Order: sequence, then structure tokens, then C-alpha cells
Amino acid sequence: MPELPEVETVRRGLLPVLEGEVIEHAQVRRADLRWPFPPQLAERLSGKRIMALRRRSKYILADLSSGETLIMHLGMSGRILISGGAVGRHHHDHPAPAKHDHVILDMQGGARITFNDARRFGAMDLTPTEATEDHWLLAPLGPEPLGNSFNENYLIARLKGRNTPIKTALLDQRVVAGLGNIYVCEVLHRTGISPRRKAGQISPGRVARLVPAIRAVLGEAIEAGGSSLKDYVQTDGNLGYFQHRFSAYDREGQACATPGCGGKIRRIVQSGRSTFYCPSCQR
Repeated sequence: MPELPEVETVRRGLLPVLEGEVIEHAQVRRADLRWPFPPQLAERLSGKRIMALRRRSKYILADLSSGETLIMHLGMSGRILISGGAVGRHHHDHPAPAKHDHVILDMQGGARITFNDARRFGAMDLTPTEATEDHWLLAPLGPEPLGNSFNENYLIARLKGRNTPIKTALLDQRVVAGLGNIYVCEVLHRTGISPRRKAGQISPGRVARLVPAIRAVLGEAIEAGGSSLKDYVQTDGNLGYFQHRFSAYDREGQACATPGCGGKIRRIVQSGRSTFYCPSCQR
């Protein structure tokens, strides 16, 4: 599933052709994805200007001139692709809709935005813009890891007394929004913390080190266009490149990249997910 860096990369790719532009015509080619689409979705999108394009956790939010916000989630295999992006291009430049092209937005500027989702675990919904943070998908979320409200004091307080493994705690979207399996593995390896260690047993000083490490790993991944392992591609169809810089994730049996360590990356399963770590230098 795309994590924060992949979703932010998609948002940035969409900005030039969506923000400030009008949806000339919307096509909704099925009744649902993971959940049913809101009633009259195509009619409620057509003719509306996108006032702002934001991200909250792993969701892309498009604020519309109608006072509604379109919430989009890529799910497991969702892709948002742009064709004919240059202003003045004509609609016949666009490829014919494919089998899994479920929502298509033709913009007045000439671009076509296609939401493709083979496994249909993605989602779209509409909500009043002023009540976006109260939407049932967004209301439980913790702070953004790149925002000011996510800091050392906050994380120390949230993890205090927790009996769950630190990896499980960091994957809890109520603690911090947007982190997923890949980047938690990378952060824990970078900070030398074992994913098995109970969150409440980690010293405040070590917890504090997690915050700059989380920011750094996410920033580097965004700069690299995210990580492409299976389905994820950027809006232009290109792959992300951060997977070539993994120090732990998906490196089972390979030498640990920590200088002087000499250990090897091991794979274990925690809460049904693969965890990659070095038992020699992560304590």
C-alpha cells in the first residue's frame, strides 16, 4: 500500500494540472471501489474548480468550489495518472479507458486524470470542506509526522506505558499519521531500535531520536519519488527510486549497512506484516 511519501509524490505531480483548474467532465465507470461512491459523484464533480489540493496522512484531498472536498485513497493498487497534461492538448490525445480505469476527470486545461485500481481497495468520498477533519476516515488520525505538532515531547507522552512493540505503535495511525511498514522498518534501523522492544520501555532519549529520523527518512523518500515495489507509480507512470536506498526493508539475509556492525538483516512477522531488522545493532 502506498505510504505517505508515495501519496505526497502523487499530490505534487497532480498540482500543476489540478489546483486552480476546472473539472470539465467527470466519468464514474462503476458503482464502487472499496465502498460505494457517494451519490451522483460525477455530477457533483463536473464543472467544479479545484481550489486546493492537500494531503492528510495517506489521503489526497481536493477542495472544490462547491464547498465540498473530494477524499481519495489509493488502497493497495490504486494509481492516479495524467495524460495530455500540457495546456491546449485535445481530448483525442488521451488513451482509451482501460478495464480498471474507474474514475476519469477531464480538465478544462486539456489534462485527463485517471484513477486506476485493479484490486479496488481504493476509495473516494465527498464531504463538506469545513467538516473535513471530522470525516470518519480522517477524524481518528494522529498528527502529521512532518508537521509541528509531531515532536519529541508528543511522542514520548504517546508511547509512555504502551506494552505493544515499538513497530506496532508507530504503525498506529492514531499515534502518527501516514507511516507504513516500509518506512517504520527504515526508521528503526536508522535509530538502532529493535522492532521487538516494547514501546513503553524505550528511554525518552531514544524515543526523541525517532522524531528527526522519521522526518529524514520521509523527506528522502519524497525526494526520491517514493518506493516502487509492486503497483505504485508516479502520476507520469515513472517508478519511485527510494527502494534502491533501503537499509533494512526487503533485505533479508544481506549484510547490515550500519558501519562496523557485521550483522545480517533478518525477517520476522509482527501483526501479520514482515519486519526487517538487524538483530546485531538494533537493541
